[in-house]
Amino acid sequence: MEEASRRGAREADLEDLLLALVLSEQTAGTVLRELGITIRAARAAVEQYQREQIASLGITLELPAAGNIVFHETGGYEWSKRASDLIRRAGDKAGTADAAAVLRELVSEPSGLIADLLPRLGTTSEEVLTALNRSTPAPAPSTAGKTRRRGQSGSAIESFIPAPVDDVRTLLTDPARVPDWEPMISCVEDVATGNGIWAAHVSTTRPDGKPLKVDTRFRRRTLQLMPSGERAHISWRFAYPDAPKSPPVTVTFDLAPTTGGTELRATMTCTARQRIRFLLRPLQRFLMWIRLSQITAAISRVYR
Repeated sequence: MEEASRRGAREADLEDLLLALVLSEQTAGTVLRELGITIRAARAAVEQYQREQIASLGITLELPAAGNIVFHETGGYEWSKRASDLIRRAGDKAGTADAAAVLRELVSEPSGLIADLLPRLGTTSEEVLTALNRSTPAPAPSTAGKTRRRGQSGSAIESFIPAPVDDVRTLLTDPARVPDWEPMISCVEDVATGNGIWAAHVSTTRPDGKPLKVDTRFRRRTLQLMPSGERAHISWRFAYPDAPKSPPVTVTFDLAPTTGGTELRATMTCTARQRIRFLLRPLQRFLMWIRLSQITAAISRVYR
């Protein structure tokens, strides 16, 4: 739906499923990227295909250029019927509509749209299915894994970022760019307050402009980039100076090069208070996983 929003569409269709799969961290995404399909090439193929379809009807119409992703600032999005039916079929056949199951259905769906698009990207439906059949299934994405340190609760998630490792590292180590990937922060002050700690302000509006109620104790944050001896390991510590009893949160990123971009593993941990440690830890890990999903999605959008 993010991809559909670039074209001003409110209905995500089969071509948007293909674009999403190119960005998937699962086996389906790996297969498509190893076949040489990038998000930029896939977008160009979709846009050219749409122009040709309009021209074939004898209509002279110049499609507006695709813009930025505006899904989070707008609303009213839904799946087309054939896309939702395809996802349902994938789930019925495979037991779960994971990325590989959806890709198998997509390359053989009856309209032939994807079968027509793939040759424009240097491959065919048969080659995609063959690559899927010989690929080793990727491990299921991490969700609410426990941390190893006593008294901590945490969650981890893996994602594919369509940019080189060095570019992603530059983004994630720049304090001024933290608002680009942490949706809860609106701005970071230019000067560190001391000891490598920066002051930041929490967003009080949603992406669509609606007000967001934030307790005054949590409107300020401090950010600290933790020392690391490894270029591919980045760690940030977030704390609330006006709520000293609220435990600090640490977000770490591990980067590794992969075909077409960067494999990113993001982990979030915090020290749970003794009295809530056991009762609320599962809920806490789930909420952390939600936040990590938002963070990794935002990192991906920077390069899309």
